Amino acid sequence: MKPVPILFLLLLLSSCATSVTPPPSNLNDACAIKAERPQWYNAMLATQKKWDVPIAVQMATIYQESKFKGQARTPLEFKLNVIPMGRNSSAYGYSQAIDSTWKWYKRETRNASAKRDNFEDAVDFMGWYMDQSTQKLGISKTSARKQYLAYHDGHAGYRRGTYRRKGWLMRISKEVQARAEMYSEQLQSCSG
Repeated sequence: MKPVPILFLLLLLSSCATSVTPPPSNLNDACAIKAERPQWYNAMLATQKKWDVPIAVQMATIYQESKFKGQARTPLEFKLNVIPMGRNSSAYGYSQAIDSTWKWYKRETRNASAKRDNFEDAVDFMGWYMDQSTQKLGISKTSARKQYLAYHDGHAGYRRGTYRRKGWLMRISKEVQARAEMYSEQLQSCSG
Protein backbone atom coordinates (compact mmCIF):
# COMPACT_ATOMS: atom_id res chain seq x y z
CA MET A 1 0.00 0.00 0.00
CA LYS A 2 1.36 3.41 -0.98
CA PRO A 3 1.59 6.19 1.64
CA VAL A 4 -0.95 8.98 1.25
CA PRO A 5 0.64 12.36 0.58
CA ILE A 6 0.16 14.86 3.41
CA LEU A 7 -1.05 17.54 0.99
CA PHE A 8 -3.87 15.24 -0.11
CA LEU A 9 -4.90 14.67 3.52
CA LEU A 10 -4.91 18.40 4.22
CA LEU A 11 -7.08 19.07 1.18
CA LEU A 12 -9.46 16.31 2.21
CA LEU A 13 -9.76 17.67 5.74
CA SER A 14 -10.29 21.24 4.56
CA SER A 15 -13.09 20.10 2.24
CA CYS A 16 -14.88 18.55 5.23
CA ALA A 17 -14.81 21.79 7.20
CA THR A 18 -18.03 23.73 7.62
CA SER A 19 -18.44 26.28 4.89
CA VAL A 20 -18.82 29.81 6.14
CA THR A 21 -20.96 32.21 4.16
CA PRO A 22 -19.15 35.54 4.11
CA PRO A 23 -21.13 38.71 4.78
CA PRO A 24 -22.49 40.56 1.76
CA SER A 25 -19.95 42.85 0.12
CA ASN A 26 -21.86 46.14 0.67
CA LEU A 27 -23.57 46.29 4.06
CA ASN A 28 -24.71 49.88 3.48
CA ASP A 29 -26.97 48.99 0.55
CA ALA A 30 -30.10 46.93 1.22
CA CYS A 31 -30.66 46.39 -2.52
CA ALA A 32 -27.13 45.03 -2.92
CA ILE A 33 -27.69 42.68 0.04
CA LYS A 34 -31.00 41.54 -1.46
CA ALA A 35 -29.35 40.92 -4.86
CA GLU A 36 -26.30 39.17 -3.41
CA ARG A 37 -28.22 37.00 -0.93
CA PRO A 38 -31.73 36.45 -2.34
CA GLN A 39 -32.25 33.48 -0.01
CA TRP A 40 -31.59 35.76 2.97
CA TYR A 41 -34.07 38.31 1.65
CA ASN A 42 -36.66 35.52 1.29
CA ALA A 43 -36.00 34.44 4.90
CA MET A 44 -36.49 38.03 6.12
CA LEU A 45 -39.66 38.32 4.03
CA ALA A 46 -40.97 35.11 5.64
CA THR A 47 -40.15 36.53 9.08
CA GLN A 48 -41.96 39.76 8.21
CA LYS A 49 -45.05 37.77 7.16
CA LYS A 50 -44.93 35.49 10.21
CA TRP A 51 -44.04 37.98 12.96
CA ASP A 52 -44.89 41.35 11.33
CA VAL A 53 -41.37 42.72 11.89
CA PRO A 54 -40.26 44.91 8.97
CA ILE A 55 -37.33 43.65 6.91
CA ALA A 56 -35.47 46.93 7.48
CA VAL A 57 -35.71 46.50 11.27
CA GLN A 58 -34.38 42.94 10.97
CA MET A 59 -31.51 44.06 8.73
CA ALA A 60 -30.51 46.97 10.97
CA THR A 61 -30.48 44.71 14.02
CA ILE A 62 -28.41 42.04 12.27
CA TYR A 63 -26.01 44.70 11.05
CA GLN A 64 -25.52 46.00 14.59
CA GLU A 65 -25.28 42.60 16.21
CA SER A 66 -23.07 40.64 13.82
CA LYS A 67 -22.40 42.63 10.63
CA PHE A 68 -24.09 39.68 8.86
CA LYS A 69 -21.46 37.18 10.10
CA GLY A 70 -22.99 33.81 10.91
CA GLN A 71 -20.29 32.74 13.34
CA ALA A 72 -19.92 36.07 15.14
CA ARG A 73 -19.04 35.90 18.83
CA THR A 74 -18.28 38.44 21.51
CA PRO A 75 -14.53 39.13 21.82
CA LEU A 76 -12.33 37.07 24.11
CA GLU A 77 -11.48 38.69 27.43
CA PHE A 78 -7.81 38.64 28.49
CA LYS A 79 -6.15 38.93 31.88
CA LEU A 80 -2.93 40.96 31.80
CA ASN A 81 -3.53 41.27 28.04
CA VAL A 82 -2.19 37.75 27.44
CA ILE A 83 -4.17 35.11 29.35
CA PRO A 84 -7.49 34.25 27.63
CA MET A 85 -10.29 34.25 30.19
CA GLY A 86 -13.23 33.39 27.92
CA ARG A 87 -16.01 35.52 26.52
CA ASN A 88 -18.20 37.89 28.51
CA SER A 89 -21.34 36.53 26.84
CA SER A 90 -22.65 33.38 25.18
CA ALA A 91 -23.97 35.51 22.28
CA TYR A 92 -23.43 33.79 18.96
CA GLY A 93 -24.45 33.89 15.32
CA TYR A 94 -26.21 36.37 13.10
CA SER A 95 -28.62 37.41 15.84
CA GLN A 96 -26.10 37.26 18.71
CA ALA A 97 -28.69 35.41 20.78
CA ILE A 98 -27.43 34.22 24.15
CA ASP A 99 -27.74 30.57 25.15
CA SER A 100 -30.68 30.97 27.56
CA THR A 101 -32.78 33.09 25.19
CA TRP A 102 -32.04 30.76 22.27
CA LYS A 103 -33.19 27.79 24.37
CA TRP A 104 -36.37 29.70 25.27
CA TYR A 105 -37.00 30.40 21.55
CA LYS A 106 -36.45 26.76 20.56
CA ARG A 107 -38.79 25.56 23.32
CA GLU A 108 -41.53 28.14 22.62
CA THR A 109 -41.48 27.70 18.83
CA ARG A 110 -40.89 23.94 18.96
CA ASN A 111 -37.96 24.45 16.60
CA ALA A 112 -35.49 22.12 18.32
CA SER A 113 -33.13 22.00 15.33
CA ALA A 114 -32.72 25.80 15.02
CA LYS A 115 -29.13 27.03 14.81
CA ARG A 116 -27.84 30.52 15.50
CA ASP A 117 -25.46 30.39 12.55
CA ASN A 118 -28.32 29.60 10.15
CA PHE A 119 -29.65 32.85 8.68
CA GLU A 120 -33.26 31.66 8.36
CA ASP A 121 -33.33 30.50 12.00
CA ALA A 122 -31.62 33.71 13.19
CA VAL A 123 -34.16 36.04 11.56
CA ASP A 124 -37.05 33.88 12.73
CA PHE A 125 -35.62 34.20 16.25
CA MET A 126 -35.44 37.99 15.86
CA GLY A 127 -39.03 38.13 14.65
CA TRP A 128 -40.18 35.96 17.53
CA TYR A 129 -38.22 37.98 20.11
CA MET A 130 -39.47 41.32 18.77
CA ASP A 131 -43.02 39.94 18.77
CA GLN A 132 -42.48 39.05 22.44
CA SER A 133 -41.23 42.63 23.04
CA THR A 134 -44.44 43.96 21.51
CA GLN A 135 -46.63 41.67 23.60
CA LYS A 136 -44.78 42.13 26.90
CA LEU A 137 -43.64 45.75 26.61
CA GLY A 138 -45.94 47.34 24.05
CA ILE A 139 -43.05 48.27 21.73
CA SER A 140 -44.04 48.94 18.13
CA LYS A 141 -42.45 46.52 15.68
CA THR A 142 -41.55 49.47 13.47
CA SER A 143 -39.49 51.15 16.22
CA ALA A 144 -36.03 49.80 15.52
CA ARG A 145 -34.61 51.94 18.35
CA LYS A 146 -36.89 50.64 21.10
CA GLN A 147 -36.88 47.08 19.76
CA TYR A 148 -33.08 47.17 19.81
CA LEU A 149 -32.99 48.46 23.41
CA ALA A 150 -35.25 45.57 24.50
CA TYR A 151 -33.25 43.15 22.37
CA HIS A 152 -29.96 44.24 23.93
CA ASP A 153 -31.02 44.63 27.57
CA GLY A 154 -33.70 41.93 27.61
CA HIS A 155 -37.34 42.39 28.53
CA ALA A 156 -36.70 42.74 32.25
CA GLY A 157 -33.87 45.21 31.68
CA TYR A 158 -35.98 47.28 29.29
CA ARG A 159 -38.87 47.32 31.78
CA ARG A 160 -36.47 48.56 34.48
CA GLY A 161 -34.97 51.14 32.10
CA THR A 162 -31.40 49.85 32.45
CA TYR A 163 -30.59 51.28 29.00
CA ARG A 164 -31.07 54.83 30.33
CA ARG A 165 -27.82 54.50 32.29
CA LYS A 166 -25.91 53.40 29.18
CA GLY A 167 -25.12 56.40 27.02
CA TRP A 168 -23.29 54.22 24.51
CA LEU A 169 -26.36 51.99 24.10
CA MET A 170 -28.66 54.97 23.66
CA ARG A 171 -26.34 56.23 20.89
CA ILE A 172 -26.21 52.82 19.21
CA SER A 173 -30.00 52.42 19.36
CA LYS A 174 -30.33 55.71 17.45
CA GLU A 175 -27.84 54.38 14.88
CA VAL A 176 -29.94 51.21 14.53
CA GLN A 177 -33.02 53.37 13.96
CA ALA A 178 -31.22 55.48 11.34
CA ARG A 179 -29.94 52.36 9.57
CA ALA A 180 -33.44 50.82 9.57
CA GLU A 181 -34.80 54.00 8.00
CA MET A 182 -32.00 53.96 5.40
CA TYR A 183 -32.61 50.28 4.58
CA SER A 184 -36.38 50.88 4.37
CA GLU A 185 -35.90 53.72 1.90
CA GLN A 186 -33.48 51.66 -0.18
CA LEU A 187 -35.77 48.61 -0.22
CA GLN A 188 -38.60 50.74 -1.62
CA SER A 189 -36.46 51.59 -4.64
CA CYS A 190 -35.36 48.02 -5.36
CA SER A 191 -38.47 46.02 -4.46
CA GLY A 192 -39.80 44.13 -7.39
